[in-house]
Amino acid sequence: MIRAVIALGANLGDRGSTLRAAAAEIAAIPGVAPVSSSHEVESVALTLDGLDRTKPRYRNAVVVVDTTLTSHELLDALHVVEDTHGRTREVRWGDRTLDLDVVAITDDAGVHQHIDTETLTVPHPRAHERAFVLAPWLDADPDAVLPGIGPGAVPVADLLAALGDDTDRVDEPRLFAEPTRASRPTAPNAPNAPATTSERTP
Repeated sequence: MIRAVIALGANLGDRGSTLRAAAAEIAAIPGVAPVSSSHEVESVALTLDGLDRTKPRYRNAVVVVDTTLTSHELLDALHVVEDTHGRTREVRWGDRTLDLDVVAITDDAGVHQHIDTETLTVPHPRAHERAFVLAPWLDADPDAVLPGIGPGAVPVADLLAALGDDTDRVDEPRLFAEPTRASRPTAPNAPNAPATTSERTP
């Protein structure tokens, strides 16, 4: 069993309906159980050239799930959800109907996994730079921490405070109907922060 933090985003079509439908589809993946979720936020579109206020604004959210799938099986299942909603990948960081990113993964003991393969990098290498990930993640899990930013793991609340929150909260219910507390106890071998394990491409 692993616990995964998944970021959702969309800036085309009925964005809110898409995010809610995607959350329900994620929860329905065999081997996946919902744990907690955020409210939606809105943010300015981020492109390879920076923020672009001429493009449709994004809706973003975060869900936390437990799953018996491997990290790559989960990623494959998320790609199916994206494809169901018409996701295309011709332009990097381009407009999209739905984007699903695995932000962080921990194992049963609360140990953070570090994965670096051709198709998946966890923790997400740019999560700490994106308020549209950090703000809903903090909403879904007030005790969340992000590993890989310096030694140990850094509280998401501290990262967001340092970055600044430029998102706007959307007055809609959380994506999962009954959120629960998402954080796990600190791993036994890391008294001040969850430990990490690595899975890297040879």
